[in-house]
Amino acid sequence: MNSAETDKSEADKAELRARMRALRRALAGRGPQIAEQAAARLPMDRLPAFASFAGYHAAASEIDPSPLIRRLAATGALFALPVALGREEPLVFRAWEADVDLAPDALGVPSPPESAAPLHPDLVICPLLAFDRRGGRLGQGGGHYDRTLASLRAARKIFVLGLAYSGQEVERVPCGPHDQRLDAVLTEVGYFEVKD
Repeated sequence: MNSAETDKSEADKAELRARMRALRRALAGRGPQIAEQAAARLPMDRLPAFASFAGYHAAASEIDPSPLIRRLAATGALFALPVALGREEPLVFRAWEADVDLAPDALGVPSPPESAAPLHPDLVICPLLAFDRRGGRLGQGGGHYDRTLASLRAARKIFVLGLAYSGQEVERVPCGPHDQRLDAVLTEVGYFEVKD
């Protein structure tokens, strides 16, 4: 991708982010039952084997991952939350249990404390602003998940599950060479896997 194409892709992403933030706020207004409906639609037998998984702490209008986290935790897998150590660094994951207090990380997001055990998840539940059927994911724009997923995938195979409202689907997410694709997406209306 040349410089002009990169600039256009970034401009396209900025415009799409603005539009999708407003749409996601409207979608979130439909109520918390949407997150329960999404969790119930996950076909557990379609997931690869996982001993550990990571969720996220929902911010703003992100769909609440709690019902899905409870469903995955019922398998006995270890659970982790992401922790930002700095603006330009990949996220790290630390084990977390409900009786442990969260503390703000470098970005102010509630996260497990430094004393929590590090965890390398096999499955990552990923928040997003928009997704497409090719596994394209539009995030908040900081590149945290792209850096993180690239780092995790360089070490070993992981499964990345986007969690979203069905209305966040778009025809095509503008993707650059550093953008990490989703392996599957789960919404309140269903689940689909991305085919290579």
